[in-house]
Amino acid sequence: MPQLDTSTWSITIISMIITLFIVFQLKISKYNFPKDPEPNLTKLTTTTSPWEKKWTKIYSPLSLPQE
Repeated sequence: MPQLDTSTWSITIISMIITLFIVFQLKISKYNFPKDPEPNLTKLTTTTSPWEKKWTKIYSPLSLPQE
């Protein structure tokens, strides 16, 4: 039974990978990608809420005196 000659496999695999890389690069380069979005200048509107006018204190259960 003859032995399988594997001496050319490495160059075949390397050339296949390079060819696939080139083909995919050419396919991808045909697409038009959108430009980067530019930030819009927005006006900051301040609204006053009723709870912003008065000072409130929130008690955490851990800070209450123990019974």
